[in-house]
Amino acid sequence: MYPEELIAPMRAELSNEGFEEFKTADIVADKLGPDQKGTTFVVVNSVCGCAAGAARPGVKYALEQAKVKPDVLGTVFAGNDKDAVDKFREIVLPYPPSSPAMALFKDGELVHFIERHHIEGRNAKMIGDHLVEVFEHFCAK
Repeated sequence: MYPEELIAPMRAELSNEGFEEFKTADIVADKLGPDQKGTTFVVVNSVCGCAAGAARPGVKYALEQAKVKPDVLGTVFAGNDKDAVDKFREIVLPYPPSSPAMALFKDGELVHFIERHHIEGRNAKMIGDHLVEVFEHFCAK
């Protein structure tokens, strides 16, 4: 596990945008359960360079630009929120473990998943523009 003081600024980049930290497996199971209504967007946060340079800034850009947004924003931190990340990864199977990663759920069902290899090599605007399209498609009422 990373020292909390090291990752606190990385957590804050998302929590300052309204993301709720899903720090336990029980919270993940509750927030992503089959009885959920509406849309929930989850970011698997990470210390890696692509999280810092593209994923988190791309998410922030998308939330600034999108006309429609998910109802719930949540995040788990790979390397620290171990039980929560494990539960999240169980829920998104058959996708392999990936961090960073992003998932959109609608009415308790996974409808869109972005793996690390979709983030690497792309800049924040490219990721943000993609997320805006995803939100418009799945989050419109």
